Amino acid sequence: MTNPVKGPTGRVPGWVKVVGSVVLLLAVLFAGLRLSVLPGLKDLFGTETRDRSGPALLESIQDISRYEAASGNFQVVVDLEKDAKFLPDAVRGSRTLYVGAGTVDAYVDLGALDGDDVRVDDDRTSATLRLPHARLGTPALDPERSYAVSKQRGLLDRLGDLFSDNPHSEQAVQKLAVRHIGDAAKESGLTGRAESNTTEMLENLLRSLGFKEVRVTYGD
Repeated sequence: MTNPVKGPTGRVPGWVKVVGSVVLLLAVLFAGLRLSVLPGLKDLFGTETRDRSGPALLESIQDISRYEAASGNFQVVVDLEKDAKFLPDAVRGSRTLYVGAGTVDAYVDLGALDGDDVRVDDDRTSATLRLPHARLGTPALDPERSYAVSKQRGLLDRLGDLFSDNPHSEQAVQKLAVRHIGDAAKESGLTGRAESNTTEMLENLLRSLGFKEVRVTYGD
């Protein structure tokens, strides 16, 4: 009687080996899934995280001659959608909802002052200072307070992520969040607040040194 699995020569057909390999692969994947969803089993095969980073190297040092006079906290909700022509969103396209939180500093540069910008009378009781207008620093995104709310991707995008070096990249929405935060800072009156704080700081400082009249102006 001939074995239904083995051929006439007693060898296992090639298609049987292929089917067996697929079944084995599915069994391994299913076992991994079960370990991830059943409580307690994941701890048995838990992973350990090690930081093997090298020491940080000092590349340069810069002297700072500006007075950080004010800082604003901002938050923006970024809704970034990418569509492909002639293809439905389920096949090709993505949409990311991202909450970006960051800060923008406003400062007054005191390093460019010269003798014409600082005038003191002979008896050293009156001082007049002319400072440049306050400026905004570069927006800094806070990773602790920024997060993705949802991600929707088409089938081709999900397949592409499998072969990507950084499948969870949020660089595009992060750049967009920084740009929106910077635009909001320009309309917030943060530079005016920085100039007021700088004026108050200089008036208190010079009066503590014996000056009775202190006048601070701003101009380019």
